[in-house]
Amino acid sequence: MDDLKISKKKPSYPISEKLDQYLSEYNRNFKLPIFYDDLLRYQGAISVFDKDDEDTLWLRVYYNEYDREEIDLALKRVYSNLVSDGNEKIFDFLNVDCIDFCTFGNSQPFRIKVRNILNDNYTHFYVKRADASRVYGLELEHMLSPNSLNFLVYKDTLIEEHIAGIPGDVFIKDILPSCTSPEKAQIAKEFVKFNERCMIRLLGDMRSYNYVVIPTHDFDQIVYKVRAIDFDQQCYEGKLNIYRPQFFKENYEMVKLVKEKITDASIDQYKIEERSIIAKRVISYKKRLTKLIHCMENDKISTDENIEHLRSVIYDYTLDMNFRHSETMGAILKHALAFVKRNYEDVNMKKLS
Repeated sequence: MDDLKISKKKPSYPISEKLDQYLSEYNRNFKLPIFYDDLLRYQGAISVFDKDDEDTLWLRVYYNEYDREEIDLALKRVYSNLVSDGNEKIFDFLNVDCIDFCTFGNSQPFRIKVRNILNDNYTHFYVKRADASRVYGLELEHMLSPNSLNFLVYKDTLIEEHIAGIPGDVFIKDILPSCTSPEKAQIAKEFVKFNERCMIRLLGDMRSYNYVVIPTHDFDQIVYKVRAIDFDQQCYEGKLNIYRPQFFKENYEMVKLVKEKITDASIDQYKIEERSIIAKRVISYKKRLTKLIHCMENDKISTDENIEHLRSVIYDYTLDMNFRHSETMGAILKHALAFVKRNYEDVNMKKLS
């Protein structure tokens, strides 16, 4: 198991004019009533502990009375536009229970808990700085994964919906050991497919705390899915293995499970299945994906050193000359998706002939 080194201080890349136009075209751009910097005006904070009295690395922040009223109203408006049509009639039934701030990691998000006072149902959303890498990651997740995503961007502020699930590190530690043998086999299969999906779309740093495991009851069994929740490292790193979750020591138990429960032939089959699904999504989202990739090709979201190293490694992996001439991370991703799509179409042509 490799001890991969991640760029701890990945720079935050601004939203380009082309990307901003793309976001407006697909209703991701919305004039927000509050900015990330507004939430930094808190007057005090206390640490948030979990049910086992362990520090979560989140701080519960507090504002003066005047600012809190203004902030609460703005956050209700954000929530309404994120999940609905912006109707203000629901404001009377909403309460902003708490605002938490995380100083750990690149994004340093605010987590907003909104509760419906009529039935005590609650949900969360996040307020972050609008980093271009993260926005590209969210859009690619929406188009190329089985999961749709909802988010809003305005200038330097990003609003993300909460992705429900059991954090991977918690799942591995507390739940995986008690899973049945068939359940472990199914989890192993999902990890193989998740690993392949991340590599193809160049989503990096999927250590166990950057994805969630989602259990769903289906007749007489529980079906598990693995879903990314952190998109900071979209198309940034130069090492290919950073885009492959299997190489992180935090995922050792998952990799061990794959070796124990799945044969090499099955692993290859699951990889083919995932590539085929992604190829179908590339075809289905052709117009939208082409516009997004065009933005990425003309955007700076990594260093020249990372780009040169990654294109060389992927060329050695695929022997596709297109990678040798890729000048940006967007171009590398474009050719990676084209490579997968081309292989899928070649297989289908052989079936027809």
